[in-house]
Amino acid sequence: MSNTRSWDTEHLPEGEAKVAAVRDMFDAIAPKYDRLNRIISFRLDVRWRKRAVRDLALPAGSNVLDLASGTGDLCIDLRKAGMSSVSMDLSFGMLSADRSGSPRVQTDILRLPVPDGSVDGVMCGFALRNLVDLPTFFNELGRVVRPGGRIALLDVSVPKNRVVRWGNGIYFGKIVPKIGAALSDGPAYAYLPKSVAYLPLPAVMVSALQDAGFADAEHTQLSGGLTQLMVGTRA
Repeated sequence: MSNTRSWDTEHLPEGEAKVAAVRDMFDAIAPKYDRLNRIISFRLDVRWRKRAVRDLALPAGSNVLDLASGTGDLCIDLRKAGMSSVSMDLSFGMLSADRSGSPRVQTDILRLPVPDGSVDGVMCGFALRNLVDLPTFFNELGRVVRPGGRIALLDVSVPKNRVVRWGNGIYFGKIVPKIGAALSDGPAYAYLPKSVAYLPLPAVMVSALQDAGFADAEHTQLSGGLTQLMVGTRA
């Protein structure tokens, strides 16, 4: 049998191969995921998550789903803001490393196991590019979020400024994989920078969110375009 890992490929996987690669990869890197995130982002990931919770703009007591929740960072921030959350992820390894104390559910977030209009909000941090079908995901958000509820979706981005884009390409394309190889899993941290290629243009994603029922959906770039945040209210 081959020892090649499912995410260790020259080309970005598609379809069911992508689902399997994402699940297996995050199972493998879960134990050191938080530590690596802090190192490679210089702790900017902490700031980005706090900004997303702030822009979710829901009152204390709201019930929120954290989708592709990883180790539960957003669940912790939601609790600090007085909200309750459920941690949902495809990766059992990530859920096992979740330290938030929130209820945990292993599931495909394209098919959420919750009733229509049953939650006040949804958050998703740095996982849009790992999904096979973004329009289906956005429609699922529109199904489960109640009218007046809110969403906040974070992911990596491509800076508009040419100099920043060049430096970001060098750092995430060359240096981050070396850090990943030294401290965790080299192929995983080579895959993650490349996976931004999965993301459609911001205008395309905003349009899809509007079609899914979030008429006021808007897009913002953070930290010079290193990250992007989309928010919206369920009509």
